[in-house]
Amino acid sequence: MIISTEWIYIVMGIIGLCCSFYTFFDKMNQRRILSGLFYLIYSITLLFGKVIPPFYIGLMVIAMVVIVGLGGLRKGEYGEATPDQREAKRKQLGNWLFLPALLIPILTVIGSKLLVNVKIGKLPLLDPVNPTLVALGVSCIIAMITAMFLTKSKPATTIKESRRLLEAIGWAVVLPQLLATLGTIFTKAGVGTVVSELITKMIPENSVFWIVFVFCMGMALFTMIMGNAFAAFPVMAAGIALPFLVHRFGANPNQIAAISMFAGYCGTLMTPMAANFNIVPAALLDLKDKNHVIRVQVPTALLALAFNIVLMYILVK
Repeated sequence: MIISTEWIYIVMGIIGLCCSFYTFFDKMNQRRILSGLFYLIYSITLLFGKVIPPFYIGLMVIAMVVIVGLGGLRKGEYGEATPDQREAKRKQLGNWLFLPALLIPILTVIGSKLLVNVKIGKLPLLDPVNPTLVALGVSCIIAMITAMFLTKSKPATTIKESRRLLEAIGWAVVLPQLLATLGTIFTKAGVGTVVSELITKMIPENSVFWIVFVFCMGMALFTMIMGNAFAAFPVMAAGIALPFLVHRFGANPNQIAAISMFAGYCGTLMTPMAANFNIVPAALLDLKDKNHVIRVQVPTALLALAFNIVLMYILVK
């Protein structure tokens, strides 16, 4: 393949590495050494994660956790433009200001749908295993270059702004990888089997409603714990969906999978563990209440969860 997933991780690692260097030399950051070390380790996992043995990656993650536990992460000084300068630039660019942001979803869809089968010689242009992820990465790079062209900024400005966003996110930057790993560990540890045994003992096996109720609630709760419905699904599917809903009651697996993921997303709306959805926006918007996003979403999440339970019950019954 011409553009692989690994190339996207390498680009991310290079940006993270540059950000860590800026942090190391930021005298306004009282914890610049520990903060810089945190982002340096993170960038190394992105750059060399494919070749470093998992054991040593685990040690690096533990080191990052220790840094966070010691209060080693602090925000620094970024040399940002003044509010008046930003307002003047906004008026100058007008609606063109939105172009880089719009390019990301548009180019991602084009790349993942139209370029997925394109080949140069015998090699596919995009990684056939993860074409959407690769298209997203390439789209972000194009959007970044476009933003530099529009604003007439230097590459160093891009790195500084990337660092500002990275430090605004802080420890939550590693949460998606950790939660994905947690889901794999739960599945291999046989948590699904334990869940299945508990269901057999606690609720009537022939009650479609209670099995659907526990399954959807379990998807929401496990998602709240792991922060990701994709991590929760293998556990709940192995423990409830396959043995009970699909095999015993003959439910359509496609319908069950789709609705259960929606039920899991309801949990996503109600947990700080889904940091990229709930904590990161609060950090980027400088909200005083870091859980404000979650508080606003809870009523909608509960209504949507109830709807999913009823819908699945009707389809299975």
